[in-house]
Amino acid sequence: MLSLLASAGEPIYWVDFGLTRGIDLGFFMLRWYSLAYLTGIMLGYWLMLRMIRSAGAPLAQRHADDLFFYCTLGIILGGRLGYATFYDRELWAHPAELLKLWNGGMSFHGGLIGTVLAIAWVARRNQLNFLRICDYISVVVPFGMLFGRLANFVNGELWGRVASEGVPWAMVFPDAGSLPRHPSQLYEAALEGALMAAIMLLLFWKSRARFRPGLLVGVFAAGIGAARFTVEFFREPDAQLSEFAMRTGLSMGQWLTLPLIALGLFFVVRALRKPPLGAAAPPA
Repeated sequence: MLSLLASAGEPIYWVDFGLTRGIDLGFFMLRWYSLAYLTGIMLGYWLMLRMIRSAGAPLAQRHADDLFFYCTLGIILGGRLGYATFYDRELWAHPAELLKLWNGGMSFHGGLIGTVLAIAWVARRNQLNFLRICDYISVVVPFGMLFGRLANFVNGELWGRVASEGVPWAMVFPDAGSLPRHPSQLYEAALEGALMAAIMLLLFWKSRARFRPGLLVGVFAAGIGAARFTVEFFREPDAQLSEFAMRTGLSMGQWLTLPLIALGLFFVVRALRKPPLGAAAPPA
C-alpha cells in the first residue's frame, strides 16, 4: 500500500490514512495507546497460561495470576517514571503532568525495570526460580512491544529522522515539518515486536531453550537491545535530548540499550555453558 501511494512521486502524508488517536465515546476518549497496552498484556497472559501447561514449567496458574497483576503495575509505573527520569525530567517538577498517562510518554527501559521488580516480588513471595520466570515472561513481552509501536504510529508520534531520497515509504507526519521522514515506529514494530515474537516463540516451542535457565531472557535482552539500537539511527531523538545525542554521538535510547545487550549476551553464554534441566512435571 505504501509503495502504491509513493509510486506517483508524491510524499506519503500520514493524515491521508485517516487515523485517529482513539474512539470518542462522547464522555470519554478511549485512546488506542491504552488499548495497545491492554491488548499486549491480555495476549501475554493468555500465552503464559498455555506455556505453563507444557512440561517443566517453573510456576502454576495462581503464580501467573499474581504476575499478571504486578507486572501490569510494573509496566505502567516503571514506564512512566522511567520516561520522566531518562527523557523528560521536567515532569518531576509537575507531579500533576506526571500522572497524566493518557498524554503518552512511556519508557521501555523503565517498564522493563518495573517488570523485573514485579517478577522478583512474586518469585520471592512464592519461593520460585526468578530467572526461569524471566525466561517465560520474555517470550510474551514482544507482543506488547508490537502493539505499543503500532499505537505510536496511529498517534502520529515518535516519528523518524528526515529520510534521504530513494526511500519510497517516507512519510510527512503532523507537527514534524514538511519533509518526509522514516516511519520508525513501524521499523520498531517489525524488529522489536514481530521479529522478536517469532524468534522467542520458536525457541520456546521448537527447542529445549526453556530448560536452559537464562537462555530465553538472554536472547530477548540482546535481541531487543540490538533492534532498538539499530532503529535509533532512523528515529528522531526527543526534542529535549537532541543536543545530548549530537554531543555524545548516540541517542539516549542507544546508550540505554548497550548494557541490555551486554547483559543478554552474558546470560546466553552462561546458559549454554551449563547442561539443560530435566523436563520436570509442572507444579500443582
